[in-house]
Amino acid sequence: MKNFWRFIFRKSLPVGSLGRLDCAIMGLGDSSYPKFNFVAKKLHKRLLQLGANILLPVGLADDQHDLGSDAVIDPWLTSFWEKVLSLYPPLAGVIPMREDEPLPPTYTFHFLDDAKEKTDDRLRIPMEQTVPSQSHPFPARLVSNRRVTDTSHFQDVRHIEFDITGSNIEYAAGDVVMVRPCNLQEDVQQFCQLLRLDPEARFTLRATDNTAVPARLPQPCPVRHLVESYLDIAAVPRRSFFELLSTFATNEREREKLMELSSTAGQDELHGYCNRPRRTALEVLADFPHTTAELKVDYLLDLFPDIQPRSFSIASSLQAHPHRLQVLVAVVSYKTKMYKPRRGLCSTWLASLDPAQGERYVPLWVKKGTLRFPKEKATPVIMVGPGTGVAPFRSALQERIAEGKNANVLVFGCRSERNDFYFRTEWEEMMKTGRLNLFTAFSRDQEEKVYVQHRVRENAELMWDLIANRRACFYIAGNAKEMPTGVCDALKEVFQQQGGMSPEDAEQMLATMERTGRFQSETWS
Repeated sequence: MKNFWRFIFRKSLPVGSLGRLDCAIMGLGDSSYPKFNFVAKKLHKRLLQLGANILLPVGLADDQHDLGSDAVIDPWLTSFWEKVLSLYPPLAGVIPMREDEPLPPTYTFHFLDDAKEKTDDRLRIPMEQTVPSQSHPFPARLVSNRRVTDTSHFQDVRHIEFDITGSNIEYAAGDVVMVRPCNLQEDVQQFCQLLRLDPEARFTLRATDNTAVPARLPQPCPVRHLVESYLDIAAVPRRSFFELLSTFATNEREREKLMELSSTAGQDELHGYCNRPRRTALEVLADFPHTTAELKVDYLLDLFPDIQPRSFSIASSLQAHPHRLQVLVAVVSYKTKMYKPRRGLCSTWLASLDPAQGERYVPLWVKKGTLRFPKEKATPVIMVGPGTGVAPFRSALQERIAEGKNANVLVFGCRSERNDFYFRTEWEEMMKTGRLNLFTAFSRDQEEKVYVQHRVRENAELMWDLIANRRACFYIAGNAKEMPTGVCDALKEVFQQQGGMSPEDAEQMLATMERTGRFQSETWS
């Protein structure tokens, strides 16, 4: 893709060089990102410049839509094939596969007769690699797992520490740790019961074509390991799940329902059944017992995606905590119309690991984050991190203070001083020694709600002095809903009020800061 991209944007390409090309572009995007479908839009514009014949308007699929990407993809594909078949009549003679005819499975399972040899495959991770990575994570021992919110508080937030001795892992402020979670034991047990699988049985996989066997699955592999560590059975299934499941249904009622949920016309029904209540794939299997009983084991890896790693901002510095890596994890739990509360797979799994019950290991690796902190000793930093967004700033403060960089401002916000004021004693210690200027916003501790953006406005003079006169860098980390926009608006007001700027000039100044790396944000939904 990189090679193609470099080639297609060469200035030397003649204007009409793609005059004989018929093409269409479908972008897969997420409107919660500021540059929504940027690649598709840019490619579309460039192909037009080069004289290509664009068959239909560029499709801009949005993962934030109630029906997901399919809301745009479905009608777009219909239009696409209509156009293609009218332009290329010979294709019209091709007979499409029946809707109820499954493709061959990607892999076939070959069960071994001997199930005597029992191994803990979860930690069968090669140790000879130099730096841990996605294909070779490091099994880090969990040192502590401590709740840092008051027990009366609705949100369970954990401060978790790992021992990374001997891992060759190095990280800097702003980096993220990647963790691939496991399914909960009760879910693993239920899945094996529904599909009548023996969790202790072992199998080897063979690809039906030239596909490589997934590197994360040992050969041979116990069924328990496959279900616990690989198959994403706790995720909300996509439409393709129902489409494939319907091909196994012999029960007429279940087959009709599955076909409806996977049809274009049934997408509102699917949203109401699956997406809105956040029904898991495992719960869907329980709802369609006859079809689940018919399910062929060879299709498991086609039906269920593999568990994806989750990323967490690292909340510690190696300079303050050698051989240790710490994170701040909010345990995800919420109610829908489903009887059982919905739980985040990774946060629930991490919270359940208790080092007092014996040694616990978590496979992890580190990736470079997007936040970069200034190397110059005199450059001040202003960090706005409400809630768990404060995690990367704790790492930055520990690192900066160890390097003698003491011009630090932190704006921290949470619901209440008593319940969720993370790392309070550390901040107070830094303030006592003159290494931190702290502003707090406890939104629920008074009649009127106070947020971090209010503190930015209230300290306009200081903010302006640091940014305009001392070339400070400004950072935001935290929830992507209203907070980042609120802080940006407050910052532009500071520029107008203290710098006498017009709204347009203030907007321009913020854009310039972002372009030059003096304004950075790391937000998540």
